[in-house]
Amino acid sequence: MTVYRRPEARHWRCPPAPTRPWDFHRGLPGYTPTPLIDMPKLAAELGVARVLVKDESARLGLPAFKVLGASWGIRQALVDFDPDGPDTLDGLRAHVAGRGIRLVTATDGNHGRAVAHFARLLGISAKVFVPAAVGQPAVDAIAAEGAEVVRVDGSYDEACRAAAAADGILVQDTAWDGYEDIPAAIVDGYSTLFREITVIPSLVVVPMGVGSFAQAAVRHYRSTPGVVSLLGVEPAKASCVLSSLDAGRLVSIDTASTVMAGLNCGTPSSTAFPDLLAGLDSAVAVRDEDTEQAVTDLQALGVNSGPCGAATLAGVRAARPVLDIPSDGSIVLISTEGRHA
Repeated sequence: MTVYRRPEARHWRCPPAPTRPWDFHRGLPGYTPTPLIDMPKLAAELGVARVLVKDESARLGLPAFKVLGASWGIRQALVDFDPDGPDTLDGLRAHVAGRGIRLVTATDGNHGRAVAHFARLLGISAKVFVPAAVGQPAVDAIAAEGAEVVRVDGSYDEACRAAAAADGILVQDTAWDGYEDIPAAIVDGYSTLFREITVIPSLVVVPMGVGSFAQAAVRHYRSTPGVVSLLGVEPAKASCVLSSLDAGRLVSIDTASTVMAGLNCGTPSSTAFPDLLAGLDSAVAVRDEDTEQAVTDLQALGVNSGPCGAATLAGVRAARPVLDIPSDGSIVLISTEGRHA
């Protein structure tokens, strides 16, 4: 299995993400940092001093981390990026009341559910486009939040095009030419997760779909003290970021069905890719069967992780032989979703 390596990327530096999304999230009802769980058995297996799993199976009432980006992206969209606009749930409710606002997005799972959930909390409507490969349980979970769900007979990229053409405020977690501000706000929202990690690890492992979450990791760790390695993991059947990194430019690929449905994306985000090319020092694509084994193994260790989250364990297992992580080092795996997300 080929591992993309660019060690010099560890030393690239960028400005930090703004702190305001973190303040916003800490003011939301039910906010609490998600746990960072010690995994001594995995540390022994991987030959390091410590492995920790950031467990995102319960985040602000949802079974995945995506609500961090969606909520801040929605806030920014609703106030037209006004720094003096409301920063509380009650304030936003008052701001949108009676205006007939509808949010629109495309998703292959958790982002759409997060947009629908936050729209419901605000008392506004949402319309969510899903590609053909999204399973019915994911569709039902989005609909349960009160959103209208439209299934597109095509890929994730085609669902994004359908959402962009619909009436409403588009809250999309991937960027393209001419649509960049809200995806950037969503990435800023993800920064809360990394601010909650108070240890400085040797390696942080993140799953990748369009690369926006990995961009948040790059922006955090390339703007803070210490030299931290970053490993991005994506499905072998949908390795658009890895293909783009290998090419040195943004490319689109055809994808196939994968158990990592939330990572089944054919084109990286246009705003994420430059940061990934500059600041991501390793990446790997993993097979479905290895990810399914990782789900089972994490479950046995008491961690509720779905395939997208468990991909991080599958990825570090695949890449460990070529990663120069010392035996006294530490690894943080970001488990981005629960098993039934």
